[in-house]
Amino acid sequence: MISGLEEAVASLSTPDTVSSPFGDLRFFDGVPLPETAETAYDALDLMRAIEVFLNTVPGASLVAFRNGIRSVGVTSPRVIGITEPRANSGALFLTPNTETTYGTTMLDLKAWGPTVIEVPEQSLCVVDDFWFRYVADMGIAGPDRGEGGKYLFLPPGYDGDIPDGYFVYRTPTFTNFVVLRALGGVPAMKRARVYPLAEAADPAPNEFINLAEMTFNSIHANDYTFYEEVAQLVREEPVEALDAERAGQLAAIGITHDAPFAPDARLTAILEKAAPIAAGLARVVTYQPRDPDAVLYGSWRNGFVGGSYEFLRNGARLLDARTQFHYFATVITPAMAHAQVGAGSAYAYTVHDANGDILDGGRSYRLRIDPDQPAKSFWAVDIYDTQTRSLLVVPSTPYPALASNTGTLEANADGSYDLFFGPTAPAGKESNWIETLPGKSWFPLFRAYGPLEPWFDQSWRLNEFEPTD
Repeated sequence: MISGLEEAVASLSTPDTVSSPFGDLRFFDGVPLPETAETAYDALDLMRAIEVFLNTVPGASLVAFRNGIRSVGVTSPRVIGITEPRANSGALFLTPNTETTYGTTMLDLKAWGPTVIEVPEQSLCVVDDFWFRYVADMGIAGPDRGEGGKYLFLPPGYDGDIPDGYFVYRTPTFTNFVVLRALGGVPAMKRARVYPLAEAADPAPNEFINLAEMTFNSIHANDYTFYEEVAQLVREEPVEALDAERAGQLAAIGITHDAPFAPDARLTAILEKAAPIAAGLARVVTYQPRDPDAVLYGSWRNGFVGGSYEFLRNGARLLDARTQFHYFATVITPAMAHAQVGAGSAYAYTVHDANGDILDGGRSYRLRIDPDQPAKSFWAVDIYDTQTRSLLVVPSTPYPALASNTGTLEANADGSYDLFFGPTAPAGKESNWIETLPGKSWFPLFRAYGPLEPWFDQSWRLNEFEPTD
């Protein structure tokens, strides 16, 4: 008969051989044999490298974004990149919409110190820090309530004077991501101003560069160079800018604030193996999330799981939800996570048709938009490349989208719309068609601008993509 103590010893002991996905781990009475230590540390480094990828996608995304816009001339906060008249498929951006004129730049509080942003009236503007965490809304969702205002951003550790007349924000990182949108379009966008506080009495003019005319990449890597992107961020920013847990994961694979990232041949090989595995896992949680809160209904999915811009639920960080959002989207603000009736915008996406099959660019589909669409302003469907998560590049148009405010869509007699997707347009339906490419998948994002109550109570729902071939 086994005593309770013997049961306890059995439960806390390790067998001499433990099978694992990394190979057998061998022990002598609980002590690892030399070859097992090597196997175990390779396994630990691989697991930590995968976790680093999944947990630092937000930061890598902004490093790549900054590298991209720098390559086409947005090299200073004084330079603002805009998409005039609107975003198109020429450059690689994470899921932009083709209905909006964007403006963007990156604050450099290390070079400039305290920095002022003046936003135009009736604008929707956001600042996120370099780890892609929310700092401030400006404009309609901000404290100026759309009347225009001056915002002052202070660098980490700033203890100088703070003048009156500004909406003041402290940020944990020196680099910060600025997104500008103005309901008045390009002319209103060009009334935005960014300058050092030291120049407040007579600021130098800003320069505006049209990004819509440029071809460049702003999306993070999915291979070993991902870790180099993250290392760049960690070196630039204060240690205190990142939580200790993620900083520990990074340090475990040689990425620290105070030393160059220089992995040896063993670790380099592990990182080269980890990156594509992690990227594959990121695609799974993005395109087929398992959290029930990610399901809107049918095949349609939510972009913000749990309705929290910090990806929190009951005090726990939703790690998959954070990866899901940042792997295919940009800009963090509570205004996106908590869309209000008649204000902001609501989002839904899918990668599957009505049969549960992956959307195939070689096939043809119909999406029926039922009558009484719950959008105060308008609604739109943009489609994206599943590899790049950027607007799908097709021969027929640089704007692979259909929107209710263009005046070109043909409605059915009952107020519904039939939208068509495929390599060729159905006869007579060219105005309601978006081209897709054989051999490539794609995914749509439906946006309701000014979503109404039927969107939230789901008395109005999106239909599924019906194959028509």
